[in-house]
Amino acid sequence: MTGNVIEALNIGLPRREEFYGREVTTGICKMPVRGPLRLNKDGFEGDGVADLKHHGGQDKAVCVYSIAHYPYWENILETKLPPAAFGENLSVSGLLEDDVCIGDIFQAGTALVQVSQPRQPCKTLAARYGRNDFVKLVVDSGRTGFYFRVLEEGIVERGPCLILKERPHPRITVSFANRVYHYDKRNCEAVNAVLAVQALSESWRQSFLKLKESCL
Repeated sequence: MTGNVIEALNIGLPRREEFYGREVTTGICKMPVRGPLRLNKDGFEGDGVADLKHHGGQDKAVCVYSIAHYPYWENILETKLPPAAFGENLSVSGLLEDDVCIGDIFQAGTALVQVSQPRQPCKTLAARYGRNDFVKLVVDSGRTGFYFRVLEEGIVERGPCLILKERPHPRITVSFANRVYHYDKRNCEAVNAVLAVQALSESWRQSFLKLKESCL
């Protein structure tokens, strides 16, 4: 099984931020920490989110984003990106959306985690970079990142400690789920293929059930 590197562990509690003249209460501005972190079912100790309707919860305990995407966005935004530029808890090398599948189980240090859904970009992310079109840019690029749920709590640290243990649904990549959700909503076979993944987060399952109804 392959290994992937955690380049940074990032946490931060919600606070007031000013983005291009707009005040927002958000936990998106996370910062790297040096030492190992305890990972619980709800996420890393010392981390938090402000918008509990759209972020956080056990299905979205850990946000993951590949640093391989950073040069692309630095070119688009014409600026150097800050640490944890997408509000991710794990900045990783490897684990691209074309290669990671919904339901994948990884050993992360002493914790066990599972891919539950793609990350959906939000208005706060757009506000952070002063681009009203940023949500669409992220979706169109396919560079969304994804979420882990925590199957077994444990200690996570930087380094090559992400090891793929199981891949029950090799066809249902994060990219595939993104394409169906955003662009191929009338493809009933693809919708059903995503729904067949038991590990799919509850929020995305409800969204895909609505897509299935529109196929009938």
